[in-house]
Amino acid sequence: MSIKKQYLKSKPVCKVTLSWKNDELDAAKKVAVLGDFNDWDPKQSFPMKKLKDGTFKTTIDLEIGHEYQFRYLVDGNVWVNDAKADKYVPTGLGIEDNSVVCV
Repeated sequence: MSIKKQYLKSKPVCKVTLSWKNDELDAAKKVAVLGDFNDWDPKQSFPMKKLKDGTFKTTIDLEIGHEYQFRYLVDGNVWVNDAKADKYVPTGLGIEDNSVVCV
């Protein structure tokens, strides 16, 4: 897992590239990113492209100066946090935490 941030000089946006690979879920067919930036709506999720090495990857443009909660949704039914997140916050649902990226 990794999170790479590229701040644009031309506008207040950060291109955040998320990479996800989990050997325990090696047979994953689809991975999507859901979070504050898409109202946790699966219909507006950011699908991740599966690379030849089994890593899933996507890039999201986020407005700088904010913290965004997110999680990976694997095959439509398994939620996974990012081990490289900037921090974690409680979901408010009494279960687990959400990953946070600060830009």
